[in-house]
Amino acid sequence: MATLTVPTTVPSVSEDCEQLRKAFSGWGTNEGLIIDILGHRNAEQRNLIRKTYAETYGEDLLKALDKELSNDFERLVLLWALDPAERDALLANEATKRWTSSNQVLMEIACTRSANQLLHARQAYHARYKKSLEEDVAHHTTGDFHKLLLPLVSSYRYEGEEVNMTLAKTEAKLLHEKISNKAYSDDDVIRVLATRSKAQINATLNHYKNEYGNDINKDLKADPKDEFLALLRSTVKCLVYPEKYFEKVLRLAINRRGTDEGALTRVVCTRAEVDLKIIADEYQRRNSVPLTRAIVKDTHGDYEKLLLVLAGHVEN
Repeated sequence: MATLTVPTTVPSVSEDCEQLRKAFSGWGTNEGLIIDILGHRNAEQRNLIRKTYAETYGEDLLKALDKELSNDFERLVLLWALDPAERDALLANEATKRWTSSNQVLMEIACTRSANQLLHARQAYHARYKKSLEEDVAHHTTGDFHKLLLPLVSSYRYEGEEVNMTLAKTEAKLLHEKISNKAYSDDDVIRVLATRSKAQINATLNHYKNEYGNDINKDLKADPKDEFLALLRSTVKCLVYPEKYFEKVLRLAINRRGTDEGALTRVVCTRAEVDLKIIADEYQRRNSVPLTRAIVKDTHGDYEKLLLVLAGHVEN
């Protein structure tokens, strides 16, 4: 469930553009007005605002925002204003350029988007960077990470609910054998995780647990410091329990000494129109604190205000 709230009656696009223009004019910027408008418009409405703003004022709205805003608030507004596919392309490009073995953003995008959303992100990547996401992933990643990430970002999974139980049983046995032999980057392990439908993977992993007594992620914890195993565990989580993956990202972003604003911004931005309510429920269950209260404790100013709006917080 999404947390984004859109008013029942939305002003006309031209009115929104006029108000945004007003927010930029005169002394200082009216950040509250920017939050009130963009923080309560869905992706389709935001795209129309960007298009109309450019046609009316001869200026890209993103460039106007870039000139007026700064710091974490600027990053949040600019990411939120992007079309979801453009945003994924930008995040994926940043992840390839700054890639380290602990960076899980490429896997996150590949495994938590639908087949069409991932395809649209790859198309947006072509348009924005004049090359493919696949070639950048191939160029910037190495070793076992390269072996797993390249097929993940290239995949186009079947999305039906049909499940082949015989296959689930066979592949559960196969995965157990490979993991028992510590062959974590074996071609078969990667093939199953990178190509099977999410419903099929879920059936396989349920059979794995029933047959062998352990959740697969428990068996992938042989070496807690191994970053490839950490990536494999996160891949499994993203495919089967995305809310648990995102809850952990938020918990680590908020609870560490010094907030990881990059991760907090990314999760709120990319999930507010998808399943942030489910993630927030998981966060409260796991941490006994509402996500919005944790955000208030760890952030401030306009950045905090927009995060709360996107997280569906309602002022009493």
